Amino acid sequence: MLILCKMKISIITVCYNSALTIRDTFESILYQTYDDIEYIVVDGDSVDNTVFIIKEYEKKFCDRMHWISEADNGLYDAMNKGIQMASGDIIGILNSDDYYASSKVLENVYNVIKEEKIDSCYGNILYEKNSRSYRFWKAGKQRSFKFGWMPPHPGFFMKRYIYEKYGYFGLDYGSAADYELMLRFLEKEKITTKWVDELFVIMRMGGVSNRSFLSRMNAYNHEKKGWIDNNLTPYFFTFLLKRILKISQYFIKK
Repeated sequence: MLILCKMKISIITVCYNSALTIRDTFESILYQTYDDIEYIVVDGDSVDNTVFIIKEYEKKFCDRMHWISEADNGLYDAMNKGIQMASGDIIGILNSDDYYASSKVLENVYNVIKEEKIDSCYGNILYEKNSRSYRFWKAGKQRSFKFGWMPPHPGFFMKRYIYEKYGYFGLDYGSAADYELMLRFLEKEKITTKWVDELFVIMRMGGVSNRSFLSRMNAYNHEKKGWIDNNLTPYFFTFLLKRILKISQYFIKK
């Protein structure tokens, strides 16, 4: 009799002083119908009750949670630590302010990657502000990054071997490290992907790249650096179009 092996999914959560929100993150993972998961929590040496909550939920995950708490060199350094700890076939990253939109998210990820025999997939994400819908990111089918397109990183799942083959987050790209990573994987290395037109993640408003004009300029400069470092050439309108396309996300309703 042929026995089909499931793929393990590793979910990584990076946190720092996240006691107010991280329970929702944990509960959304526990609620998943797909059970072959490994959960990795990388805490940045929190000084609030975050570590206490991690220890509380460690028991609920029944040996499926692995965690560390130590100082790091920022968000993406912590994500790299989590990826290096992961043993799953597929990796997803869920921030400590965010949670999965339904119990079927990981099951849907497994099904599409398995059936399509692809390297990655991505879904839609919804931003919340003061518990109300604020912005809906529906990336649509894959296009070239040259036309301002990119998938939402919190809704992006990828096979672990891609990280091992093409590298982790670059720490010299600031808040654009996720953009550079997906640019490298999808635009340069041409890994295979598919859009799943379903809501994957609900994000509470925050995000360092949107806090000020200066941070937006830094993100723009880091995005340009990503193209240069990967020996890719954008169109003259690529970065402007990327920002124009974002405007529509405030008008699309789920």
